[in-house]
Amino acid sequence: MKVIVFVKADADTEAGVMPTQQQLDDMTRYNEELVNAGVMLAGEGLRPTSHAARVRFDDKQRTVIDGPFAETKELIAGFWIWQVRSLDEAIEWLKRAPFGGGAEVEIRPFFELDDFGPALTPELREREERLAARLGNP
Repeated sequence: MKVIVFVKADADTEAGVMPTQQQLDDMTRYNEELVNAGVMLAGEGLRPTSHAARVRFDDKQRTVIDGPFAETKELIAGFWIWQVRSLDEAIEWLKRAPFGGGAEVEIRPFFELDDFGPALTPELREREERLAARLGNP
């Protein structure tokens, strides 16, 4: 099972407050554990939304909205992509993360091709599998 782990933004991340050397060391140590266990596939921190843009789609109309964005609790400060056996395993890994008080982190499973049922025809499955292979994600 592949999951994405969203690290929610807070006032500090939106203000661009950078982590301390100790926080970086703790997170690097945790990431090394994830990589050594074969769990972590990717992970990055994200710049504040003052550096971001959104595109709103309304039929054929496209509207660009420049950041920063309100509602910090709805924003993402970073993410990991993990390969785990189950949601429970992801939860156990996440409980070990070096976050302090007030952090909120969300785990969401990816859809797998079989989840799409008969709408994913054999031809569409083949095309999706070819794309995944080109991306290095067989």
